[in-house]
Amino acid sequence: MENEGQGKGPHARVLETLGPEITAGDFPPGTVLRTDELAERFDVSRTVIREVIRVLESMQLVVSRRRVGVTVRPTEEWNVYDPRVIGWRLAGRDRPRQLRSLTVLRSAVEPVAAGLAAAHATPDQCAELTEHAMGMVATSRGQQLDAYLVHDMAFHRVILTASGNEMFARLADVVAAVLTGRTHHHVMFTDPDPAAVTLHVQVAEAVRVGDAARAEALTREITSGAMAELDVLAP
Repeated sequence: MENEGQGKGPHARVLETLGPEITAGDFPPGTVLRTDELAERFDVSRTVIREVIRVLESMQLVVSRRRVGVTVRPTEEWNVYDPRVIGWRLAGRDRPRQLRSLTVLRSAVEPVAAGLAAAHATPDQCAELTEHAMGMVATSRGQQLDAYLVHDMAFHRVILTASGNEMFARLADVVAAVLTGRTHHHVMFTDPDPAAVTLHVQVAEAVRVGDAARAEALTREITSGAMAELDVLAP
């Protein structure tokens, strides 16, 4: 019986072991997973294994076929936008490449979203942005990275949502997963870069006054800075 994930329900325990193993490459694409062998390995019922397989299928990590079994799908077919898949990949040995790929995505999307937010944000959304930017300032010293993360995630979620573009808004969970992974896996300095914190405050103000060009340019500085940090911390 596996020792990982003790204290969780059997479904969560199996999923949180098997999912990371697949995304880490322990089971290469084309590997066939047998339900009975998994049930024996994890000391759970086949019903639990089938439930886990359904979740993995929803992420497009595996495909289940009669008379064949459960087959691990090629990496290019995975739902790489699923926050759980992102989290598992960030926890694995491919973390630097995954962080870089996600940061490039942020660099392409967030500056445009910030420009749109300057045109479309509601007064309440502007207030939220300012609140979370100030929260980032307040938690940016004294190694308060977890508290800082709360405001950082909320800030970027508002930017993407306030853009008025539903496709950008759906990326909020992806960006949150990136920021969480960067913090929890120590791919950040002990305290956030003061210049980056200031940029967030300036973005909030640019959005509030409706300056789309400035909001976009400032956000591009933020994402460029995030990429530069990766060059140092996760080369």
